[in-house]
Amino acid sequence: GGKTQTEKKKLRDVFKKGDIYFNSGDLLMIDHENFIYFHDRVGDTFRWKGENVATTEVADVVGMVDFVQEVNVYGVSVPGHEGRIGMASIKMKENHEFDGKKLFKHVADYLPNYARPRFLRIQDTIEITGTFKHRKVTLVEEGFNPAVIKDALYFLDDKAETYVPMTEDIYNAINDKALKL
Repeated sequence: GGKTQTEKKKLRDVFKKGDIYFNSGDLLMIDHENFIYFHDRVGDTFRWKGENVATTEVADVVGMVDFVQEVNVYGVSVPGHEGRIGMASIKMKENHEFDGKKLFKHVADYLPNYARPRFLRIQDTIEITGTFKHRKVTLVEEGFNPAVIKDALYFLDDKAETYVPMTEDIYNAINDKALKL
């Protein structure tokens, strides 16, 4: 079990014969002063507050809520923060209303704070690839800016214990670091 899994993570003969690299799934960046920083995760995970978050686990939890038909979870960049913060694109079940309090309670009961989607985007359809995987690239690029996104957007408000409609004021407060994430 464990030894076989570890061996799969070892990359051999990458730059020269005999070298070994460990594929941690972390993507690092070197700045002009040769400092190394965490930049992103490779695969269907993202990193927030020093923790790795599996998008499938978060999607499974959000998908259990009675008004959710389908969910696509991904990480988005926030200026001035390392890693990516959780965001979920949700397709609602027909004849169901979005309930921010119910969804907040559900994710608070089942997910640690760092894994809870901070932003939600309600969409009529969730795009898929030719192999039936959720498309995420465009969603990640668009982020959580209400000036760019025409879909309904929500923000997880810990104090109010609900998801509230995303406003320009909330967006600006996040970017100005006046609102703690």
